[in-house]
Amino acid sequence: MARLYFRQWLSGAAYATQDPVAAQMVNYAYAIGDADSGEAVLVDPAYDVAGLLGLLGDDDMRCVGAVATHYHADHVGGSLAGYRIEGIASMLEQLDVPVHVQADEAPWIVRTTGVDAELVLHHAGDTVDVGAIAIELLHTPGHTPGSQCLLVEGHLVTGDTLFLDGCGRTDLPGSDPAAMYETLTKGLTRIPDDTVVCPGHHYSPEPSLTMREVRARNAVLAPRSPDEWLAAFTR
Repeated sequence: MARLYFRQWLSGAAYATQDPVAAQMVNYAYAIGDADSGEAVLVDPAYDVAGLLGLLGDDDMRCVGAVATHYHADHVGGSLAGYRIEGIASMLEQLDVPVHVQADEAPWIVRTTGVDAELVLHHAGDTVDVGAIAIELLHTPGHTPGSQCLLVEGHLVTGDTLFLDGCGRTDLPGSDPAAMYETLTKGLTRIPDDTVVCPGHHYSPEPSLTMREVRARNAVLAPRSPDEWLAAFTR
């Protein structure tokens, strides 16, 4: 029996069901862990921390940490257009656990959430071990300086770096269109075609697709030069 525990939960549906902003933003939160040890980390826990911990408890799993794909409030908590979203700060009021982030993202997460001492800083290629499960952290800048994707046993959790259709915006504070091109056309090229892409938002009819399917249909992966990509996908 496989030890990997992997769950994808949609905000406004599986959790934060009474939160209209969560339903409008259609974020995905993830849980990744070791089914044998009963340990898991939550990826991008926002809107309803108690609800997410409850979903873990329903599966007889316990939270031993969090992983942030990037600093935006709909992924880690903070203020979004004046609306207060709970996230990792609320989580740390309930649990004494580490929060794993890319080093380049740390100052942005501190400003957004107020969380500092609990952050564990990582670099490209580091792993987060949960029981016997190793999660590889891929530094994928572009949407933000320290955006990261998580690669674990045939799954790629992409946050706002890559959606099934399109990619994260590159006109926000900390964004870098040229870095996004490099991430999409070089940084993610080693991902096998049969890897399941699990995005940070429910922007497509499907909740996930294989990398082969994403490569075949996602227009942001089609341009073959930086100039072509920048002309098509930047403002």
